[in-house]
Amino acid sequence: MRDLLKVMLAGSMILMSTGVFAQDDAEEETKLGWSGGGELGFVKTTGNTDSTALNAALEFVRTTENWRYRFAGTALITAEDGTKDNERYTAEAQADRKLSEKSYLFGVYRYDADKFGSYDPSQTATVGYGRELMNSENHVLKGEIGAGYRSQKETISGNTESDAILRFLLDDAWQILPTTAWTNRLLIETGSNNTFTQWNTGILVAMTNKLSVKLGFELRNNTDIPPGETEKTDTQTSVNLVYKF
Repeated sequence: MRDLLKVMLAGSMILMSTGVFAQDDAEEETKLGWSGGGELGFVKTTGNTDSTALNAALEFVRTTENWRYRFAGTALITAEDGTKDNERYTAEAQADRKLSEKSYLFGVYRYDADKFGSYDPSQTATVGYGRELMNSENHVLKGEIGAGYRSQKETISGNTESDAILRFLLDDAWQILPTTAWTNRLLIETGSNNTFTQWNTGILVAMTNKLSVKLGFELRNNTDIPPGETEKTDTQTSVNLVYKF
């Protein structure tokens, strides 16, 4: 797992170095007002085994002249023969204060309830500095670094632990073709008790101006897990319908 994280971080650093020296000749004016979208995937099978899987996500963004507000949430529920074997909900709220055309200060709160995971819930609050490393016609890359506080409740024992954390984020969106986009989001929250890593990548193929199909992959890793837990890494592959407004 450490080798995988090293590869992910190395790739992220390459993207960062590319973005720092990229030209912004095709930079577009920031659009003010509301934007966002939603994702939904649902699978049900019957026969020798009855199973269901629901995967949903929502994101709303409001942009003003000096501020940007982002609200996001996800839900994942899977069951086999009527018994749930995965249930996770996340919520995130972030406010960005613009400093210049490329840089901003941010404050973010993240809530993660993983009913079958190591921690339920995990809550973090961080503040820090963000910057657009690239903003061209087809490629947008931003990075964030901050510090804050984390509280985690162990699912099995019910014990709660807290620590100070550092937060790192790389968010990348690349319009490869007029109808095809590739997104990457790498989040790392590291403290004395645990390092949490979440990597989301996806390919979106547009069917209309607002509707797309997305093939996504998510990796979640905790370096330190409570006694009794055996898996540090969870992965998820999904196919969702995406609607943007």
